[in-house]
Amino acid sequence: MAKKTAYMGMFTALAFIFSYIESLLPVNLGIPGVKLGLANLVVIVALYLMGVKAACILSLVRILLTGLTYGNPVSMVYSLAGGVLSLAVMILVRRWKVFSVTGVSVLGGVFHNVGQIFVAVVVLETQSLLYYLPVLVLSGTVAGTVIGIVASIIIRHLEKAIHGFG
Repeated sequence: MAKKTAYMGMFTALAFIFSYIESLLPVNLGIPGVKLGLANLVVIVALYLMGVKAACILSLVRILLTGLTYGNPVSMVYSLAGGVLSLAVMILVRRWKVFSVTGVSVLGGVFHNVGQIFVAVVVLETQSLLYYLPVLVLSGTVAGTVIGIVASIIIRHLEKAIHGFG
């Protein structure tokens, strides 16, 4: 139990730090809101190595910490919508055992953007934002692929160290 708690603390700190680092990166593709999703790397690793409950707790704590530290209530709502939908989809498709870690990550990246765009449609009361969805699906696919490949490598290397938490 102490070992699992220590890993949860370390994963939470890593996800929080990755969120901060990502906010500092000058990613300017001319497309607002496009990010790599570095913190999701930690969530995916936790999902595979520590289980659904740990991944849910980690994701929620990271979103709250990030929002309270250097965000605002609006950014927290968008992050929460994207994070919850993304994690729900990743949990579901992981259980099907059809997709690789990279496939799960791609779907998580896409649905994170879908969750955020739908919140934006509701908050801003305009469906015209849905035209932006194909761009976000593409960016979620690219980011999810990169994060998934890296997560696969990390999971393979950490499986022995964290064996038995799921």
